[in-house]
Amino acid sequence: MIGIDTNVLVRYLVQDEPEQARKATRFITNECSSEDPGFINRIVLCELVWVLETAYGYAREQVSQALEKILRTAQFEIEDHQEAWSSLREYQNGADFADSLIAAVNRRHGCERTVTFDRKAGRRTGFASLNREKLSRL
Repeated sequence: MIGIDTNVLVRYLVQDEPEQARKATRFITNECSSEDPGFINRIVLCELVWVLETAYGYAREQVSQALEKILRTAQFEIEDHQEAWSSLREYQNGADFADSLIAAVNRRHGCERTVTFDRKAGRRTGFASLNREKLSRL
């Protein structure tokens, strides 16, 4: 198995740099199979969402569609696959993808909650805001 970096996925999906897009497409097409998939870790998924939203200005719906295709592709093995799916569903409902994935992975590892200074994330299930005055059991 070979790991795939964010920039390779971006070039494959966006096809904006012809030479790199051709190489990324050739690699994924010829070297990744269901028997020997390319590995995509959770950091790459988070970076991908960030790059598509910020650098390319893609709408949440477009990013969601790209993520869903990646998660369904047999030629890719996704780290924390179930958590990535649940995070995608939360992202489709307005949540931040990276925050959702952080909380999901932490829950799987036995964390009751994840502490944060991020005000928006701190209001979500699975998080506890360190900005609040009272936190039990900290």
